[in-house]
Amino acid sequence: MTVAAVPTSPRRVLADVLPGAARAGAGVHARDVVLVAGGAAFVAAVGQAVIPLPFTPVPLTLGTFAVLLVGAALGPARGALSIAVLVLAGVAGVPVFADGSSGWAFASFGYVLGYLPAAACLGWLARRGGDRSAWRTGAAAVAATALVYAVGLPWLMAYLGVGLAEGLALGVTPFLVGDVLKAVAAALLLPGTWRLLGERR
Repeated sequence: MTVAAVPTSPRRVLADVLPGAARAGAGVHARDVVLVAGGAAFVAAVGQAVIPLPFTPVPLTLGTFAVLLVGAALGPARGALSIAVLVLAGVAGVPVFADGSSGWAFASFGYVLGYLPAAACLGWLARRGGDRSAWRTGAAAVAATALVYAVGLPWLMAYLGVGLAEGLALGVTPFLVGDVLKAVAAALLLPGTWRLLGERR
């Protein structure tokens, strides 16, 4: 039985097929700046959809879903830069985090930090065809989301002074169903967008 491997050579991401993508020189740099700023603004805006949970200081948000889309659409470098801009703006006092918050001294800030490797991961996988089919996109979304937890959970545990079991109960378990739904949504949206664009490869 032969299993098709994910291509290892870089491919275009969605941002590469937007109008103006073929321009060279200074135009490319200006366009990249706009894409990075737009990615940061998109994550900030979508992340404002918040459902507080009474049993944990970590709210339920759509921020992770926005990060998945930005990472896949912009690629690893621009996706990671978008999150870096978001984090720096929030730490500087701009109300870009969930529920219009800012700063860094709060329980869920580690998850925000985890957005950066998550965007880079999904962008890297998208450059290798990881967003061209539902199964690949779903797997890529799960891998990227795991990176959010890998950074967010230790921060949450340290901030609250709790152990692993309580940290999992407060910062992972309540969100797993939602993250599966986000992965499914990404698995439908991203390959569907490529099909609408007529891109097969």
